[in-house]
Amino acid sequence: MDLLRSLPIGLYLEQPVTWLHRIDPRVKLAWLMTFLAAPLLANPFWRLTLVGVLILITLLAGVPLRVWKRQMGWLLMIGVLVFLISAIAPDGLAVTHQPRLPVSELDLPQPTDYKYVLLDLGRFTITRRSLDVGIRVSTLVFTLIYSTNLYLLTTAPEEITAGLEDLLSPLRWLKIPITEITLTLTLSLRFIPLVLEEVQNLIRSVSTRAIDWKKLGIRRSLQLWLIVAEKLLRNLLRRAEEIAVAMDIRGFTSASEHKVEWHQLKLRWRDWIALGVLVPFWFARFAFGGMF
Repeated sequence: MDLLRSLPIGLYLEQPVTWLHRIDPRVKLAWLMTFLAAPLLANPFWRLTLVGVLILITLLAGVPLRVWKRQMGWLLMIGVLVFLISAIAPDGLAVTHQPRLPVSELDLPQPTDYKYVLLDLGRFTITRRSLDVGIRVSTLVFTLIYSTNLYLLTTAPEEITAGLEDLLSPLRWLKIPITEITLTLTLSLRFIPLVLEEVQNLIRSVSTRAIDWKKLGIRRSLQLWLIVAEKLLRNLLRRAEEIAVAMDIRGFTSASEHKVEWHQLKLRWRDWIALGVLVPFWFARFAFGGMF
């Protein structure tokens, strides 16, 4: 089981370089905030549209199928599962009532084909409210996770921190250590592959021992996994200490004195086009997606 290949979440795709890679990180951050904020208080139609837009951007960007098919596959499976659970769950409006008139007098043709209960399968009932809740929750989970992962997939950690440092530079007037915060973020993003590698090594070490989990029972199995978790924490702390020692040996004392320009921020024509598309996007959001 190779976690770095089967579940590449939060990793940066170096090759191939797509047009999403060439967009300024500040512009991509603005679009990320847009995808995170646009679903709030929006109708189900707009939420489904955002899911389609994210999938379309992935296809148009030319991201290799091997990279995003497992991520999107897992997210779609989770989204469908959340949708089914929410759709068949009670909607909170199942109020029993008694008609005021006899049944014979109530058996009249209805002026419209409106039905609150869309599907009645006995113990499982799908109503308009439960269907709406299912669409809202499932699309929100997919949009929040996949938009963030697509941003990390096409933006190098150094570009992310450089863009954040540039956007947060006005906070230096308030004596906030922006450079130190962005450096910590860079190290955190670089630490994600190390965490996945340690988890992968521990899973392989447990699987190669051919442990009979049925004979161990629940209590001993929990004890074994606690030992594995303790080993994982110890290895991660050791990796963090190695990084700190490497920085100390190279004479690193503060982020402000050892600042390295990893990426030159400059808005180009493609960035201005991406920023310009935000205007009709938000216009469509308020026109068709419902108001805040």
